[in-house]
Amino acid sequence: MSSSDRSQAVGVNKSYEIRTYGCQMNVHDSERLSGLLEEAGYVPAPKDGDGADVVVFNTCAVRENADNRLYGNLGQLAPKKAARPGMQIAVGGCLAQKDRDTIVKKAPWVDVVFGTHNIGKLPVLLERARVQEEAQVEIAESLEAFPSTLPTRRESAYAAWVSISVGCNNTCTFCIVPALRGKEKDRRPGDILAEIEALVSEGVSEITLLGQNVNAYGSDIGDREAFSKLLRACGTIEGLERVRFTSPHPRDFTDDVIAAMAETPNVMPQLHMPLQSGSDRVLKAMRRSYRQERFLGIIEKVRAAMPDAAISTDIIVGFPGETEEDFEQTLHTVRESRFAQAFTFQYSKRPGTPAADMDGQIPKAVVQERYERLVALQEEISWAENKKQVGRTLEVLVAEGEGRKDEATHRLSGRAADNRLVHFSRPDEPVRPGDVVTVEITYAAPHHLLAEGPAKAVRRTRAGDAWEKRNAAPADKPTGVLLGLPTIGAPAPSPAPTAGCGCD
Repeated sequence: MSSSDRSQAVGVNKSYEIRTYGCQMNVHDSERLSGLLEEAGYVPAPKDGDGADVVVFNTCAVRENADNRLYGNLGQLAPKKAARPGMQIAVGGCLAQKDRDTIVKKAPWVDVVFGTHNIGKLPVLLERARVQEEAQVEIAESLEAFPSTLPTRRESAYAAWVSISVGCNNTCTFCIVPALRGKEKDRRPGDILAEIEALVSEGVSEITLLGQNVNAYGSDIGDREAFSKLLRACGTIEGLERVRFTSPHPRDFTDDVIAAMAETPNVMPQLHMPLQSGSDRVLKAMRRSYRQERFLGIIEKVRAAMPDAAISTDIIVGFPGETEEDFEQTLHTVRESRFAQAFTFQYSKRPGTPAADMDGQIPKAVVQERYERLVALQEEISWAENKKQVGRTLEVLVAEGEGRKDEATHRLSGRAADNRLVHFSRPDEPVRPGDVVTVEITYAAPHHLLAEGPAKAVRRTRAGDAWEKRNAAPADKPTGVLLGLPTIGAPAPSPAPTAGCGCD
């Protein structure tokens, strides 16, 4: 889609708000939607205002209550819209791709419904709905334009998502995402690296490579080692201090990726590796293409190459047919893996997935009891693993919004190299999000670390400069990086960020 196609709809002086649900892919899509709306003349709604002229729901379809949550929120907006002439409501994302016409039937006050493949059409659809005075439902069956070609309003000045692929070729029986996102489509490596270089030129110091199955990258372009090559190429970009990626799949996690992680200094010692279940029988029913031994073998190799790596995971409890013996195998795998963190989910039946029609659906009370046992075990492990950090000196990238109690405690917060959350005493000298502070860990809790002594060092960075520049901008100008794919020879764009969805 051309820029002129996108800019037909002009929302001069109109404000917008985007409400995002689901995984990192949705978060990044919302950055694209913000960029599209601002390019079309809309401005972000004030957080302390009386509402937005356009409210966009970017939805997720993974969890069982996703539908109820959406329609509940839409119901709350109905009287606001009735009292506000010209207000528009749009629904996009995975649930929109799945439900299509159902949304307008259940909530006829919705103006626009668009899918995962045509997010670039949002401004045009809003304008068409306004002119024609009727709802516009447009769901594309395949990708119209790679999202990274669209303008973007980045939420962070110092950290950014970079999408390397969209879609998924897996057929996990519990997951509806491949049906909604489509088959995997890879970006060209040169385009990815050009986007990263443009971001770094604007002050970004940390990027997260993003894909529904990120380490399968290369399957669409015929190179089985494309992902490890991409990690190594990131290591050559001057000014790029931290590289992360999410979410990989054990099936595609090869030795060359482990070597690239260990040998590339700016690739962080952090890995999110979805387990889902520790039972071979359940993994087979889930149509996961690995077994417990293979999974634990990957963990062992990663720890051998990077002893300090922090490993997190996703786990589903109560998959149809799961027995107590199967669940015990999950607990065994968790004990052996020593995860720093686990995102645990109670199995949620999703219409349209094979698992929804399987025999042996587990009673809610049984699922809840198993879930509580798993959470208790993981809390114990997370705390024990975090206690190993006490006494260590860590470099912390100062973050914005990570510490909800920072004002009351006079602390700052950020992420260590392994992505652990660290709260630390505020240094005497000014520190900005994006700067790096060196601290000694004095206390560990299951979900965070604490450095109570004075900072050992403060390093002001270009990322901190970028944050300061953004926040010094006039209030009437939209913030964020409006960035699509840079063209050859073009100047750098002008300045303007986890758990997975459980489906990887």
